[in-house]
Amino acid sequence: MHFFHSTHSFYETFMSRAVEIALRGRNRTAPNPSVGSVMVQDGHIVAEGYHRFCGGLHAERECIADARAKGVDMSKCTLFVTLEPCNHYGKTPPCTEGILQAGIRQVVIGTRDPNPKAAGGLEYLESKGVKVEQGILEEQCKDLISDFLCWQFTDRAYSILKLASTIDGKIAGTTGAQEAVSCPQSFADVQRLRSMVGAVIVGGNTLREDNPSLSCRLDVLPEEFKQPKAVVVTGHLPENHEDYILTSTRAADTIFWTSKEQETTEIAAQLKNKGIEIIALPRNEKGLILESGFKILRKKHGILRTLCEGGGKLACSLAEQDLVDEFVMYQTPRILGNTAGRPNFAGSDNQLISEAMNMRISRVEQSGRDLKIVFKPEGQ
Repeated sequence: MHFFHSTHSFYETFMSRAVEIALRGRNRTAPNPSVGSVMVQDGHIVAEGYHRFCGGLHAERECIADARAKGVDMSKCTLFVTLEPCNHYGKTPPCTEGILQAGIRQVVIGTRDPNPKAAGGLEYLESKGVKVEQGILEEQCKDLISDFLCWQFTDRAYSILKLASTIDGKIAGTTGAQEAVSCPQSFADVQRLRSMVGAVIVGGNTLREDNPSLSCRLDVLPEEFKQPKAVVVTGHLPENHEDYILTSTRAADTIFWTSKEQETTEIAAQLKNKGIEIIALPRNEKGLILESGFKILRKKHGILRTLCEGGGKLACSLAEQDLVDEFVMYQTPRILGNTAGRPNFAGSDNQLISEAMNMRISRVEQSGRDLKIVFKPEGQ
């Protein structure tokens, strides 16, 4: 560990660590937010904790338990936590009381809690004489709870878009043939993404060209794990449905989002007979309006997160309809160089850069030889 003389860099360094460990619990915390916490004494991290699963100890209490087990004098420590400590009784007692009982006299908070039931922790701690500072790495800490905000303030599933592309923005070659674009480490990371969502979404072209299974293929999965639903978005239901993995071996887990006209066809009846769900979405001149599909996934199936894996037209439709809450890009250091290659986004009428859909960078990390960049919509 290092000692930092600058208070600002000191705070940001340790809050950054709290953000990092908060992400470890993201898989199992839903519908709770992901939260991380570190205890600092004399410029050193002496304890850590994160919210591991819904119903489990909150990050602050995990961190306090870690410090207590190590014999740390918490009255001499500063507690860093990415989200304002809760001040209400839920599945666990208020974290504010745990902080006071531990004798902690200084707390640094990343962002305030947007949940009215849980808010007020900052003021309560201050009223008890605890020194509280807030707004450290606030944007990063808000990004940690962007899915939680979606669940709190909308009635749809949280939408993650994942694409793997070359430096020149191609997700496939000119024929659309299924080829690995990214490295094995990125492939494994995508499986971890699949493990935390309730549905994986693709377009009809991806179904026809790749014949995917859309299942999570991690080597180790928890006993209670359920494979994500497979959602195919298409204006034309597949006639040769015996040829596809989804419609032949994963029928009970497969959903088609399609038009009202397609819903009444003979092919739709055949798919329904297999146990496949057909959902008719409204449409406009540009295609299917997808938001209602995300609302149905949430209301009917209790799905909180979805992962869209392309292709380019579906990715563009999601972006244009403001249905990309998080965009995970695996950029591989390869160049196709052929303009006929499949682009990561396609189908927009935009002609000028000034018309572009703007994103902001949330996180960047190495993924094997690839670069993993997590984007968020600008303004969120």
